[in-house]
Formats: sequence, C-alpha cells, structure tokens
Amino acid sequence: MKVLVTGGTSLLGAAVARRLDTRGDDVTVMQRSPSGLGMREVLGDIGDTSTLASATKGVEAVVHLAARVAATGSWSDFEDTNIRGTANTLGAAVAAGVGRFVYVSSPSVVHAGDSLVGAGAGPADPVTARGFYARSKAEAERVALAGDSETLSVVAVRPHLVWGPGDKQLVGRIVERARQGRLAIVGSGTALIDTTYIDNAADALVAAVDRASELGGRALVVSNGQPRPVREMLNRIVAAAGLPSPTLKVPAPVAKIGGRLVESWWDRRHREDDPPMTGFLAEQLATAHWFDQREARLALRWEPQVDLAEGFRRLEAWFAAAAHTA
Repeated sequence: MKVLVTGGTSLLGAAVARRLDTRGDDVTVMQRSPSGLGMREVLGDIGDTSTLASATKGVEAVVHLAARVAATGSWSDFEDTNIRGTANTLGAAVAAGVGRFVYVSSPSVVHAGDSLVGAGAGPADPVTARGFYARSKAEAERVALAGDSETLSVVAVRPHLVWGPGDKQLVGRIVERARQGRLAIVGSGTALIDTTYIDNAADALVAAVDRASELGGRALVVSNGQPRPVREMLNRIVAAAGLPSPTLKVPAPVAKIGGRLVESWWDRRHREDDPPMTGFLAEQLATAHWFDQREARLALRWEPQVDLAEGFRRLEAWFAAAAHTA
C-alpha cells in the first residue's frame, strides 16, 4: 500500500512510518525539515496546497499527524496549522483519489475541565475543549470526519499521552522541569491518568490504516489501558532519568489560577519557551482522565504489546545510554 505520513519528524510520526515501511508498505513522509528516516520525503508545510498535491499523488492512504503542539501561542497559529492544515490535507487526499484517511487527534478534544473516568470517545467539542491546542484539534477532527464519504474512509484516532524513549513532549518536558527544580505535584497527585507507550500508539495507527474502510466516520481513543496516579507516573519518569521524585506541591486551585496568569504573561511577550505552568496543564495534573478501551480494541483488532513496566525499563535504558554517550 502507498501511504503518506505527515509529521514524519515527530516521535509518533516517525514510529508509524517505520512500522509501515518495515512491513513492506511504500511510505512517503512529509514535514518541513528532513526526517532522516531514509524514506521518500516531501519537504513543505501543510499550508502549501501544491506541495500537498505532490505528496498525495498516487497515494492510497494518509496518516495525518502534522500539527502545532505547544503550551502557548496565538489562536491564529493553532488555527492555521491544526484546522486549515487538516482541511488542506483532506482536500488534497480527495483530489488525489485517496481511499483511507487516518486523522491523529487527541483525547483533549472532549476534556472540559472535569474528570474523565472510564470515558468513551465522545464527540469532539471545540466549545468546551480547554485551551487553543485542544480547541483547534477538536475543530480539526470535526473537519476531518465530515470528509468521510463512499470514496474516502476517514477515521480519527486519539492516542492518550504518548511517551517513550526520545520523547520531547511529555517525557522531555517533565524531566527538564525536574532538573530545574520546577516539577510540581498539583493537588494530591492521586488522580488516575492513562498513557500510551509509543510502540502501542504506532501499532494502533497502523491498525487504523488497515481497518479504515470498516471504521469510516468514527473516532476512537487508544491508550495502554493501565491508569495510574499522576504522582506515580511523574515519579517513574524522573526515576528513569536518574532524578529524585519531585517534592514541590501546589494546591490545585492555586496552580490553575497561577497557570492562567503565567500563560497570559508568556503570550503577551510572545515567548516561545514553555511556561512553568498553564491553566490547561494544571487541570490535566489535577483531574482524572482515563478511557474505556473495549470499543477501540475491538474496532481496531489491536492490543497493546508493551505494558508500563516494560516501557519504563526501555526508557531507563535509553536515558542510561544517552548519558553514556554524552
């Protein structure tokens, strides 16, 4: 199968492209800079419709991962990349006669600030989603699923908190904050959250490519299915990096108010680095969010192959190897 993967330089994009390539698919990756994956590449932005037309020519399936993932930024930045970029990619797929389109979404599209306990994949809601990233992903998911038709099967997959060796988003930010002494336990730290090890997330997306014709118009949330307290997950991540557990504690209401103030201050000064806290991050750390996996596993005919214990063993080994070669 000829497959286009957008966002090939991301942790998940690279993992998906490698899996497809390894099993014998003809893979093209598209992103703004070279990926180093050794596959056919189309360099460009998903705002460029002519580049997208070239990338989708002759393609049978698209896995759309390219997105703006940031803690801060203007609404127009998120809108341009996440919403318009998705519309552009979908339009190029339709014009090229692509038959399968997998949109990589986020469980944050249904998070309205309250706990999600054993939740299913409810409809994306840009009105109640918290923060520009979640709002833009919610709207983009709606755009993508609206493109489902008799000739193009569109499925949205929401991997929850993907992590693993080389992760600069979740693991990288947590470890950097821990090294700076800025990693805080928000609230009690007992809220249950689920996560997805990188290999499992990649396998789920490959399964979505294979099953897309059966799943057109549906959204599915995937995770390891192993909810753990926030405090435990933070402790295990920093321990894998050889760092002590965080001791800084911040009451949830203080973190939420302070996070919004810091976020506003960062935006006014157009800072590109991550703020120590945002309102969205405070809510994520203080509320439970884990999902019922029965529907996704049945629909995708997929099961996670790497459990948390093995994932953390691999993460620790990666940090040890990185320290040895530094």
